[in-house]
Amino acid sequence: NKKAFVELLFWKSPAIICEMTQGYSSLREGEGTTRSRIPPWTPQEEQELRELYWKYKEVEGGDVIAAILAHLPTAGRTRRQLVKQLVRM
Repeated sequence: NKKAFVELLFWKSPAIICEMTQGYSSLREGEGTTRSRIPPWTPQEEQELRELYWKYKEVEGGDVIAAILAHLPTAGRTRRQLVKQLVRM
């Protein structure tokens, strides 16, 4: 691509840089995106999260998010994902 140098003049995300170096079809296939690696929240998980939040939100001196993570049956969720989902809900 003779005009690739123009693309380098603008800020890029890591996914876009990966797409530029590996070919422009890689991002469309979902190989370079971080969203494809994060499993979506199911309605059952959201209900469990809601119940755990209401259970642990009144505990004084404790970290609500840490308590929810300890009792969340679905493994593999990070603290950041949990906080983001609570804010979204």
